[in-house]
Amino acid sequence: MKNVAVLLSGCGNRDGSEIREAVLTLLALDEAGVRVQCLAPDMLQTRVTSHLTGTSVEGRRQVLEEAARIARGEIRDVAGARAADYDALIVPGGLGAALNLSDFALKGSGMTVHPAVLSFARTLHSAGKPVGLICIAPVLAPAIAGTGVRYTLGDAPDVEAKVDAMGGHHVRCAVTECIVDAAHKVVSTPAYMYGDARVSEVATGIRKLVAAVLEMA
Repeated sequence: MKNVAVLLSGCGNRDGSEIREAVLTLLALDEAGVRVQCLAPDMLQTRVTSHLTGTSVEGRRQVLEEAARIARGEIRDVAGARAADYDALIVPGGLGAALNLSDFALKGSGMTVHPAVLSFARTLHSAGKPVGLICIAPVLAPAIAGTGVRYTLGDAPDVEAKVDAMGGHHVRCAVTECIVDAAHKVVSTPAYMYGDARVSEVATGIRKLVAAVLEMA
């Protein structure tokens, strides 16, 4: 039985993991009959946002604790995870991927990736194992897989330009599809980069991504 790591970045699309994308990923993996382990970095969120108003609010939240809400408590600190224990990695979107897993939302093409996240992802990928990136998470693709990696953010020219400046190669993609870079073993799908997408459309793209990742694992 394959063992897949799902890397979360908090809880909620504005400052953590996009909950629908995370749940749809977990559902598709469960339907495929694989073992799943949720991971997250043990760190404070870069910012806290009201999901009702969309504005920043006072307070401090911890990424691992917030992500545990999605994982129903079954979660581990990515810093203590061994890449050798997993056959693949999938990262749902949500702004936490660009705020907590990396600082892309603040620094664009000059971004850095959280050290424990980068170490785990690179070690896994360097062992020839595939990585799936959803929604905004493909901003991590060049850092994980290197120059020339093909990825998609759907149709987001301003963001694409910054990721391409880091060595990525953007490919336009519908919400119901995914882009498979077999050479770099990276699969991506736009999901809620299309803000008006229906849940069923996002689910279709994520199921295709999960299938492609598992086929390469």
